[in-house]
Amino acid sequence: MVTGQPVALFVRGFSYGVIVLSAMAVSLAASDHDDFIAREQAVWNAFKNKNADAVKKLVSTDVVAVYPDGMYNFQQRLDSMDKIEMKSFSLSDFNIVSPAAGVAIISYKAKVENKDGTSSELNCGTVWKIQNGEWKAVFHADMPAQPK
Repeated sequence: MVTGQPVALFVRGFSYGVIVLSAMAVSLAASDHDDFIAREQAVWNAFKNKNADAVKKLVSTDVVAVYPDGMYNFQQRLDSMDKIEMKSFSLSDFNIVSPAAGVAIISYKAKVENKDGTSSELNCGTVWKIQNGEWKAVFHADMPAQPK
């Protein structure tokens, strides 16, 4: 086994690599965080209110949506809006990162109250990307949160 300098060089090189990769993530200003939270709220409101025009402004036509009951494209999500019976919702615990310019990944928790009195808590994630100068959701997933 070789010890000493080669190991030290590996560790130092690895440390520099981690620093470089960390620096590559694009930082977001606090106002950007607020803007992404507002976008998420707007998408949820659009689905709650069954407002297809608002959805079209915020969600890419090539979106991929993943839910416990299956995977959906843009048109399938629009077509299923009539089945949504959401009375209210709240979003919290946002985590927002930007791994590259023009891309943001957002994770958060959602609590949904339905018109029939049922409720659910979800873990959610959305990928936003700039398309033609506008931020559009290109991926979304949510799944039931497990009780702790």
